Amino acid sequence: MKFKVSRRTSSTVLTLALATAGAAQAQEMDWRPFLSVTPVYQGQGDLDGGGHYSAQSAIVRTGVLGDLGRGNRAGVTLNYDYTDYSFSNPTRFGGVAPWNIVQRYGVSVPLSFGLSDGWSVGLTPSFDWFRENGADAGDAFTLGGIVSATKRFDNGNRLGFGMGVFDRIEETSVFPFLLVDWRISDRWRLVNPLPAGPTGPAGLELEYRLESGWNVGLGAAWRNARFRLSNDGAVPNGIGEERGVPVFLRATHAFGEQMSLNLYAGLVTAGQLRVEDSTGNELSQVDFDTAPLFGATFSARF
Repeated sequence: MKFKVSRRTSSTVLTLALATAGAAQAQEMDWRPFLSVTPVYQGQGDLDGGGHYSAQSAIVRTGVLGDLGRGNRAGVTLNYDYTDYSFSNPTRFGGVAPWNIVQRYGVSVPLSFGLSDGWSVGLTPSFDWFRENGADAGDAFTLGGIVSATKRFDNGNRLGFGMGVFDRIEETSVFPFLLVDWRISDRWRLVNPLPAGPTGPAGLELEYRLESGWNVGLGAAWRNARFRLSNDGAVPNGIGEERGVPVFLRATHAFGEQMSLNLYAGLVTAGQLRVEDSTGNELSQVDFDTAPLFGATFSARF
């Protein structure tokens, strides 16, 4: 769903969120730093009309999480993504690469407040810049947040509902999503594989725990990256968008309680690339065939 809203309204909501975060952080907290690094390779996807493209990415997340007590938590996460795209004769884009290197950098503030009867509410405001190298940072700003409510049952299972609202570049996106951490049996569990954010909802994954200490999963999630294009590119100061549904297999091994390694292999399905002018009017849209996807995530908590 897409709506147009004023930046004044969005800013007011986020100001209130940060005020709440500040009040929470004023209390004594046990801060725990964390870091995750994810290299990703998306293989060749053939473009409708001719040509193909691929991408190599590095995704870094770092920050701190703190326990306020009484079921309340707060944190700060720094986000950085680097993606290098490679295009070969993209006919629908006039034979010229619509974009090259795209970066994302920003911060999010996850907050969670415990209520009675196992309920908790979450609020995660975020501020990000999505831009191709050479684009003006001031035209690449994205802000918004996630609101959620989750119920924890007596057996430890969790189920909830969330809503994301993001004022992205020349559009506002709104999406609902399911929050789940449900142990089906001693070995099977249904979880969200990704955090919800400006690039899409949390997705779903079915996980199985092996005897060897590894666990494996099968998951999928909708992803949508929208970014400002370079001032000296094919569409100066335009907007690029990449959409798709990654479907993946995951294998995870924990090294104690503080470090883990995740290995991924999968496919990007329902893929689409889009170029708009500087005010959000569509200029071209191209579907791409299913593309292979490989990645690994190293995570550590200190």
